[in-house]
Amino acid sequence: MNSLYRICTLFVLFLTPLLSQAKKSRQEVIHSCTGEQVKIYSSAVMDTLCIFVIADTHLWMSDDREEPFRQYSARMASAYHETKHFRTGEKTNPEKAFRETVSLAKKRGADVIALLGDIVSYPSEKAVEWVKMVMDEVGIPYYYTCGNHDWHYEGMEGTSQELRKKWRQERLMPLFRDNDPVAYGVEHKGVRLLFFDTSNNEIEERQLQFIREEARRDEPFILFQHIPLYAPSRSVGYGIGHPQWGAATDGGYKIERRNQWPEGHKKVDYDFYDTLVEAPNLLATFAGHVHLFGTDIIKGRPHFTVGPNCTGAYYEVVVMPLKKP
Repeated sequence: MNSLYRICTLFVLFLTPLLSQAKKSRQEVIHSCTGEQVKIYSSAVMDTLCIFVIADTHLWMSDDREEPFRQYSARMASAYHETKHFRTGEKTNPEKAFRETVSLAKKRGADVIALLGDIVSYPSEKAVEWVKMVMDEVGIPYYYTCGNHDWHYEGMEGTSQELRKKWRQERLMPLFRDNDPVAYGVEHKGVRLLFFDTSNNEIEERQLQFIREEARRDEPFILFQHIPLYAPSRSVGYGIGHPQWGAATDGGYKIERRNQWPEGHKKVDYDFYDTLVEAPNLLATFAGHVHLFGTDIIKGRPHFTVGPNCTGAYYEVVVMPLKKP
């Protein structure tokens, strides 16, 4: 009897995780996109959630505190002074575009504003302070992750890992509001919102572990990052998981005065990619960086890129319960 009991116990212990995994099928999700509005209907959602997505504002403002860094910020400080509005074609600029976007988010009753990097063109103290002031004034919960320009002083010595860590800590932390700049998650109305720093095209081991844990949860999630995921036919600008990403395809390191990319992705990068696109509770991902509105469908889930906010571009993302007829 004892032997039979032990065998049955071992069988149950072995079979239970397999049955649990088998039951965890992909959540039913329907998407629609019209212009700058994305609607996500999910069987796992019980309430309506509105998220404004902003990336690539490229604010260039600075003051006397920037004097010691002018040799590193000069090129980007002279960029994006005047832009054309993505809808009207009228003249605008990053400061005006950003204010108008967050004001629209408040008018539309947004629950969350997601800032997906390159909000500033270099780690200017004045620009970071200005962004925080505007976001505090609007009063909507906001979450931030880095872009490659946010922390990059062109020509400054150091690896991307070293410089990113330095300027995240010394300049950008007010925008993270005590969240972990590498990866963090928050929950609004039953939806997990994950913010990952992918601003140097590479994934850290703890980011991989983070996404594996999230993929095992029951709650649906949306991933926000600066650099988008690889999709077939896309350029290496869609760098996360792109098989051609690496030194041989790095055409920008000279003009940006930075170290050249390494030879290619590591296993952790591809494992992250595979875990993310296969996650049964993934609703969608959003990224910036490429300055284009775009959508790629990977494993049945959409991966969006948003146009540059320096032209006024944004996404209004509305997540709603999926009601069957």
